Amino acid sequence: MQTRNKMFDDISKLMTNAMGVAQGAKTEAETAMKSWMDRWLADRNFVTREEFDAVRAMAQKAREENEALKARLAALEAAAKA
Repeated sequence: MQTRNKMFDDISKLMTNAMGVAQGAKTEAETAMKSWMDRWLADRNFVTREEFDAVRAMAQKAREENEALKARLAALEAAAKA
């Protein structure tokens, strides 16, 4: 009976070690894939969300200033005609 328990203990240890190796391989694969994706995205010159939002805010401000200047110009032209 003693040998049977030792055999089950050995199998249990083997399976535990195998799970540890599998978990390590999974983590390593995820890290490698993330690294590859970061390099791929950097090579494509994609912008980050923060950069996109900053440029969008600048464009919105420029549009608003343009509309204000357009209204001011129309008012000045109307005053000049009168």
